[in-house]
Parts: sequence; C-alpha cells; structure tokens
Amino acid sequence: MKITLLLEEAAMTVLGIYGLIYYNLGLSFWIWLLLFFSPDIGMLGYLLNTSVGAFTYNLFHHKGLALLIAATGFFAENHILTAIGILLFAHSAFDRMMGYGLKYADHFKHTHLGWLSDKKGGL
Repeated sequence: MKITLLLEEAAMTVLGIYGLIYYNLGLSFWIWLLLFFSPDIGMLGYLLNTSVGAFTYNLFHHKGLALLIAATGFFAENHILTAIGILLFAHSAFDRMMGYGLKYADHFKHTHLGWLSDKKGGL
C-alpha cells in the first residue's frame, strides 16, 4: 500500500508541475523553484505554538483548498489565482510523497500519515 500511495502522490506532483508549466505566467524556472517551496512558510506558525503551527501548516498544504483556489482562478479567468492553486496542490502532493502529512496540533512530527521518523524516504 505504501508504494501505491507514493506513486499516487508522485503522479499528482507531476500533474501539478505540468499545470505550472502551462500557467507559467512568464516567470523563469528559478523563480518557480523558489515559489514551489513557498507554502512551507506555513511552518512559521510553530513559532507561536503547535496549535497555531498545525493550523497554518495545514492551511497551506490542504489539497482541497488548493483545488478550490485553482478552480476559482480558472473560472474567473485569473491565471495568477489558477497558478497559485496549482502550485499549492503540487507542493502538497510533493510533501506527502516525501512523507510529510497534515499536522496534528499536539506535535510537529504527528501527521495524518503517522509519526515522522528520522529515516529518509516518502510515505
């Protein structure tokens, strides 16, 4: 099952990156690379406490919210909003592929995928 979930998240990451290529907004590759990791700014909430950190992290890594933003941008013909939604979706899928899930409020390493361990690898 772990391999199936890993492949599913990898496919969503690739699909999201393809969407970013389509809605590239004329930005260079290097800017997109920086923007790809920008949703991790949600971790700054952990500077206050774990509850706020979990909320802000989950807000920036919720694939449903990302799809809602992308769809809103698409139907409003707003390419920037569409790209933001796609970026959030691709980043969230990438994080899950790497083993980082949505956070519980009790501890940074407690995620919906289980507890983060010190070992490397996805899911």
